Amino acid sequence: MKKKINKYKYHKKRINIEETLEKRYTILVVVIILIMSILITRLFYVQIVKNRHYSEELQSLTVNIIEGDSAPRGRIYDRNGNIIVDNISTKTIYYKKPSKVKTEDEIKVAYLVGKYINVDYSKLTLSMLKKFWILNNSDASDKKITDEEWKNLSLRKLTKNDIENLKMERITDEDLSIYNDDDKGACYIYNLMNKGYYYTEKTIKNSDVTDEEFAYIAENIDKIPGFNVKLDWERDYKYGNVFKTILGNVSSSTSGIPYNLKDYYLSEGYSLTDRVGTSYIEYQYEKYLKGKKAKYQVNDDGTYTELAKGSRGSDIVLTIDINLQKAVEEILEEELIIAKGERNTEYFDKAYVIVNDPKTGEILAMASKQIIKNDDGSYKILDYTPGVITSSVTPGSIVKGASHIVGYNTGALKIGEIRNDACIKIAATPLKCSFTEYGNIDDLAALKYSSNTYQFQTAIKVGGGVYRYNLPLVINEEAFDIYRNTFKEFGLGTYTNIDLPNESLGYKGTNRLSGLLLDFSIGQYDTYTPIQISQYMSTIANNGMRMQPYLLKAVFDSSSDALSNIIYETEPKVLNKVNTSEEYLNRVKEGFRQVLDYGGTGSGYIDYSHNPAGKTGTAQSFLDTNGDGVIDTATTTATFSGYAPYDNPSVVFTVISPDIAPDYVTYNDMSRINRRISQKVSEKYFEIYG
Repeated sequence: MKKKINKYKYHKKRINIEETLEKRYTILVVVIILIMSILITRLFYVQIVKNRHYSEELQSLTVNIIEGDSAPRGRIYDRNGNIIVDNISTKTIYYKKPSKVKTEDEIKVAYLVGKYINVDYSKLTLSMLKKFWILNNSDASDKKITDEEWKNLSLRKLTKNDIENLKMERITDEDLSIYNDDDKGACYIYNLMNKGYYYTEKTIKNSDVTDEEFAYIAENIDKIPGFNVKLDWERDYKYGNVFKTILGNVSSSTSGIPYNLKDYYLSEGYSLTDRVGTSYIEYQYEKYLKGKKAKYQVNDDGTYTELAKGSRGSDIVLTIDINLQKAVEEILEEELIIAKGERNTEYFDKAYVIVNDPKTGEILAMASKQIIKNDDGSYKILDYTPGVITSSVTPGSIVKGASHIVGYNTGALKIGEIRNDACIKIAATPLKCSFTEYGNIDDLAALKYSSNTYQFQTAIKVGGGVYRYNLPLVINEEAFDIYRNTFKEFGLGTYTNIDLPNESLGYKGTNRLSGLLLDFSIGQYDTYTPIQISQYMSTIANNGMRMQPYLLKAVFDSSSDALSNIIYETEPKVLNKVNTSEEYLNRVKEGFRQVLDYGGTGSGYIDYSHNPAGKTGTAQSFLDTNGDGVIDTATTTATFSGYAPYDNPSVVFTVISPDIAPDYVTYNDMSRINRRISQKVSEKYFEIYG
């Protein structure tokens, strides 16, 4: 009985296993069918539905796309449509090092090319020639090294560089005497072939390339591996050196991106070999001026198919009037020469001029020139225009308009207030006086005659001090902040935001002694850049609205030679409004009108017929005359800034002449160069603009 039961259980178990296997097999078949269905569906989707998409993807991965050479940059125009900077086509012979090329092969090519093109090898150095000799005379150069030195090399007591240096030192003039002009030409060409990055194109010749030289290289590229020709471009300055430093520079086809700008330009998607703007306008507006390079597809047979044409960069129009700019630079050069022939100008060497529209901030002319004495006693003139935004000067009395506003705003000065213009004496300090004692004067006369003591009295009140003759003066140090905050609203001691790189702020004094506040109020403490002084006067002329100065007027598409398709136009930008009342500003403006009227300190700086207003200044400044880093000489700096017409200003003139005389020289013995420059520049402006 027991055996029958066991047999039944075994049979039942066998049936269960078969059923289980059959179920699993069925599930497996279903899964396989499902997977196959998914695969078939996916293949259908990829091969049929997305066929075009993946074909294009494959093509993009296998097609080699390259860019052509750097395209010409956009032109630069002045405000009247005169071309200032253009491009000129240049024939260029260049070398691109082939892969795995041998030194001896490059030398042979250099000799061959040297037979058919003339190169100026005046820049060939002795070091270049020695290295060339070593390459051509390896056995002879090795013999210049002693056995002991070779042994020291193997023992690592000497390096390969040490060995090469020893060879260079031991090459004699007799060794080099074997080289004639042809050899030297080949040496120089070889050096050009191996200059700079390994993978870049090396310019062998790009000036005065004759048609014959150009044709020879073009027709024989199979015989001179690596050599080729192209039509390149260079910047063409239609007005020579006029405004050239501010127009800026462009890197060459051989140098590519300068090292100091590498990180910036690479982050912008450039290649190391690209030609780029490296300074001022060319750098500031690179995004507009850069050309668009052509794109080519490299075919299987090595030929090229053009995918996109290259084009010149966008054209930009500046606010500058190039004819006025040219005249201003000529006036500066003439007056610098004249001034150096006058007495007491031994420290004077430069002057600045800015002409701008106070209502918009447009700069019509901006220049600075420096005069240098040659060893033979003659003079040469250098351009110093970047100093307009980077150099700082002691402004002097020109800032008294802003100081008046501080007084009005704080209640330290009342409109029409009469004060006695007498010297001020603080304990342990020299007398502080005006140019002369003017007696009892009001706030307008204080500006007209440029009273110092009138400003001192205001400063003392602003600082909450009490003045007593020859006793200590104590003021609230916060008065410095009150003055500086108001001055900044006019543009003094803050960035003007001019559209050029490297703008400076000037110097801000840190000492807060009471007497220094008095000096500050007459422009004898902090220093400012010429462009800041121009913005200050423009803010007064523009009823307290501080405008951003700028040089870029508009950008145009270069597809047409005519300036017709505008891309961008600069809108005048108000940076801030001076926090004061219209009554106070008008009072300062009336005082400035009297400054340039008969009897004022600025009389004759701008012809009366133009209804001018403005302010002059003379300031004590200091020099390091021997370059030892120590200030050793006190001088006088002359400043002027004015506008016209006073009731509806259209132009501001700023003229600054630092160090016109030693500080001990009296006013009557100083050069009047600042006045003469102001007269001539303003007259030239009105000659052009009426």
